[in-house]
Amino acid sequence: MRISGGEAKGRTLKFPSWSTQRPTTDFLRETLFNLLGSPADMGFLDLYAGSGSVGLEAASREAKDVVFVEKNREMIGVIRKNVSLCGYEDRCLIIHADIESALRDLYRKRIRFDVVFADPPYNKGFIGETIRLLAQYPVLGENGFVVLQHSIKEQPVFSTEWLIIDQRKYGDNLLTLLRMGDA
Repeated sequence: MRISGGEAKGRTLKFPSWSTQRPTTDFLRETLFNLLGSPADMGFLDLYAGSGSVGLEAASREAKDVVFVEKNREMIGVIRKNVSLCGYEDRCLIIHADIESALRDLYRKRIRFDVVFADPPYNKGFIGETIRLLAQYPVLGENGFVVLQHSIKEQPVFSTEWLIIDQRKYGDNLLTLLRMGDA
């Protein structure tokens, strides 16, 4: 697993062989940032961060701040190693918590993001819960948007406050880009 663009392009990231998590592939990360364009000077939130590869891709492409949220203690250690490998300790924050606790805390601290990326475990119903929590704790900036990576088998129904601005299928994966309806 390597960073596909930006100043850390080609840097190899750690991903433990013992993990049952599914890492975002190099192809999907590159595709995601081709869709998003440059995250330069943006705040980037990586929910269900796993190894941190998506947030580190954003940091490599000059996102100003990257926050990782991961519940698994062992994966927190992997994110720390990967952040250190890339030399991004100064602009990355790692939160060891479930997403509800993390979003509530970020919201209370008035921290807002331009991009929220969420890649929850597939086919477990977490997409709907994630969107509900993002509406309850609105950490999106005024023109921010959410990117969901999910299985094609999951076809969540979004409330009317969310607008789907793009959706792309890649194999068994969907990338769904959402914006709040009044944005």
